[in-house]
Amino acid sequence: MLGLKKSDLRLYLIVLALLIFAPFLLNPFPDTSGLAQFNAGYPDLMQKLIIFGLFAVGFNILFGLTGYLSFGHAAFLGVGSYAGVWMFKLLTMNVVPALIVSTLTAGVFALLIGFISLRRSGIYFSILTLAFAQMSYSLAYSVLTPITGGETGLQLSLDDPRIIGISRTESGNIPVPHFFGLEMNSATTIDFGAWSFTFSAGYYFAAVIFAVAFFLTIRLFRSPFGLMLRAVKSNQSRMSYTGLNSRPYALAAFVISGMYAGLAGGLMVAMDPLAGAERMLWTASGEVVLMTILGGAGTLIGPVLGAGVIAYLESIISTINENVLHQWFGGLPDWAENTLVTVVEPFVGEGWHLTLGAVFMLVVIFLPGGIVQAGRLIARFFRRNRGEVGALSGEPERRPGE
Repeated sequence: MLGLKKSDLRLYLIVLALLIFAPFLLNPFPDTSGLAQFNAGYPDLMQKLIIFGLFAVGFNILFGLTGYLSFGHAAFLGVGSYAGVWMFKLLTMNVVPALIVSTLTAGVFALLIGFISLRRSGIYFSILTLAFAQMSYSLAYSVLTPITGGETGLQLSLDDPRIIGISRTESGNIPVPHFFGLEMNSATTIDFGAWSFTFSAGYYFAAVIFAVAFFLTIRLFRSPFGLMLRAVKSNQSRMSYTGLNSRPYALAAFVISGMYAGLAGGLMVAMDPLAGAERMLWTASGEVVLMTILGGAGTLIGPVLGAGVIAYLESIISTINENVLHQWFGGLPDWAENTLVTVVEPFVGEGWHLTLGAVFMLVVIFLPGGIVQAGRLIARFFRRNRGEVGALSGEPERRPGE
């Protein structure tokens, strides 16, 4: 079905189910609930999960398949964002042209950077991509201010010379991005007792884009081209001995990966039409590296899981402050409460990066394959236990495929 193997189809259906039911799974708790303190940026959190999941999936095509580690991938995210906002300013507020131009612009930019950077490999390639990203950030922040808006960022205005559509609404406001009339900020709320479920048009639009992109990623992973990319990662010397030049394959992977990043940048401005130079910083490139490694580089679902964990940790842990900690440990003796608050406080709020660093360190040390490896170990444990139970009951242990 859909040209996918049974295992890939099962994975794809799981991803689709998660996309559909995410508004229920991540719905905020009622304000009267004690768990309301764990509510985080809904529905913006779900849109962020989709966008950074797409960014990480695209990065994984380069890093997971070819082994080339780029420290400058945020440059394509920023270029895609700028291109999308300019489409809103000059052409139309419909998100389709903006997404197309964001993807193509990032692809052309990736072609230029990749053509130069891929002349080197290993750490030298990583340093080159980092240098290009920092150069892009500096240009966007200062020299290209008329195009990028400088430190204030590129944003819409009431004087935009938009060719298709209006420059201002009847109420005098700036029109919002839409998909053939369906506004991205529109939402429907359904109350069910103390619970309120919000269904955002922007989230489901981004989810459809992600579903298509993830399907294409599966096909790419299982294609002969994907096998060639794995060969690039495995041993380029052997490829050269057989007469194959690995650079065109690596460059194609670099461009495709950059186009995914540009699409993610276009989705960012489709939800919030503002583009800033900070999206090109090396820290943004580092985040996508963490997402991919944390989830499991080279796997299909790993980068999505890594992006979800990091985005959720940021949204939840960054909102915890000293008062919340005192509520948590309020039932303990004063000395124990104060001690625990003192120990835990540096890891929450603005120090949430310490928690992320600790989680990443534990994963790298004990689970080099990331979250996906943890899932495989758990599944193997239950399969082994089922085999032991079958042996005790006189039933033969079944092998995979039997």
